Amino acid sequence: MDVALAPETLARWQFGITTVYHFLFVPLTISLAALTAGLQTAWVRSEKEKYLRATKFWGKLFLINIAMGVVTGIVQEFQFGMNWSDYSRFVGDIFGAPLAFEALIAFFFESTFIGLWIFGWDKLPKKIHLACIWMVSMGTVLSAYFILAANSWMQHPVGYRINGERGRAELTDFWLVLTQNTALTQFFHTITAAFLVGGAFMVGISAFHLARKKHVPVMRTSLRLGLITLIIAGMGTAISGDLLGKVMFKQQPMKMAAAEALWDGEAPAPFSVFAYGDVEKGHNKVAIEVPGLLSFLANDDFTSFVPGINDVNKAEQEKFGPGDYRPNIPVAYWGFRWMIGFGMASLGVGVLGLWLTRKKFMLPPGLRTGEDEVPHLVLYKQALSPRFATWYWIVALWTMGFPLIANSWGWIFTEMGRQPWVVYGVLRTRDAVSPHVSQAEVLTSMIGFTLLYAVLAVIEVRLLVKYVKLGPPELTEADLNPPTKIGGDDKNPDRPMAFSY
Repeated sequence: MDVALAPETLARWQFGITTVYHFLFVPLTISLAALTAGLQTAWVRSEKEKYLRATKFWGKLFLINIAMGVVTGIVQEFQFGMNWSDYSRFVGDIFGAPLAFEALIAFFFESTFIGLWIFGWDKLPKKIHLACIWMVSMGTVLSAYFILAANSWMQHPVGYRINGERGRAELTDFWLVLTQNTALTQFFHTITAAFLVGGAFMVGISAFHLARKKHVPVMRTSLRLGLITLIIAGMGTAISGDLLGKVMFKQQPMKMAAAEALWDGEAPAPFSVFAYGDVEKGHNKVAIEVPGLLSFLANDDFTSFVPGINDVNKAEQEKFGPGDYRPNIPVAYWGFRWMIGFGMASLGVGVLGLWLTRKKFMLPPGLRTGEDEVPHLVLYKQALSPRFATWYWIVALWTMGFPLIANSWGWIFTEMGRQPWVVYGVLRTRDAVSPHVSQAEVLTSMIGFTLLYAVLAVIEVRLLVKYVKLGPPELTEADLNPPTKIGGDDKNPDRPMAFSY
């Protein structure tokens, strides 16, 4: 059978397509929940209308996004039984525990408190209503943590034993699974990357409205918040990425070597800027490198030895038996660079934007603008020309896609760089697929899900575009004067709850 159409390959393609698609919504959900909660906190503290309008606007986009994320996420768990039954049987005792916590605790936080937040605008005192959105935010973070703990166990299995009689892995230390350094560093990296997505989303939409001179007070505030989020999250992503890289080097040396197309170990080892190689012969034909940098990234030492792809492959053959333990080198190499490149481009746009729209006291008096005016983009002591200003707003709008691309390639690198293992050093991918699922069945489900997700993508984009163009809602008297007690101040039991979404 052609390898490209083998059930294992098709199952991997299906899981990859559905996972990457689902993960487009996850980081935006995590970040928008917290950013919306922050804006509502600013309104509760200051009672300024611009914060309330911003809360309702970004909250509406958050609700659209989380709804689509939940729908696409449900499919992920079904696939374990559909195409990966041998995997589920082997690791279910371990993998199921954090997923159960995710469903019972984290999802409970999200589903319960998001309902109270949506329907409680005229039924809950504003501080209690504010607490609801913070609980939603906490739920999204907890959800991410438990899922990442499960994934981290696949990258670095700990706290288990193999039951030879039953042919499965069994959990011995759940706390170790939750707190191992792989889980902690991966969580730190994923959360900061999620806020990179949210910051870019906020910057892009704010730039769209400011370029049109619409909803200026709300969008000035949103732009500022988005830019600050971009910078903090970008720096956090770089720091956490460095920490995760060092953990990866110790636990999965093949992934580090593949990320750099380092075929033979070197001391000091260079960081590859560009490489073109021959995978079959195991060497690069063209390589542009920075001497010693890879040694520093791996060991905090510019002269240390870093093993290469050929070295690690040989060592794993001796440990696990004959076979090719190399992942897809071009995908690992370029995926790593697309992740870093688009992530750092987002940070660069944030730094430039924060400087161009800096505080009034840093600008000449003639270039200062009020809250209801579009800010001048001031490079030094002179505002940018209309042509360059227009280009900045366009680039800021494009920035919305940069972190999404970086996140997607980051996960592709993380998962494909681990191959041929589904659980590193324990279970190979070829041994994890469902044994009795045919090529036609997997191909049919893959095509079906892909087409369904394409339809959902059209729905999601149209909804977002519709409500983005509408902008922040106008406020009513009920919005500005929420109840002071639970159930509302109106004693009429038939009065419907305000549902501004």
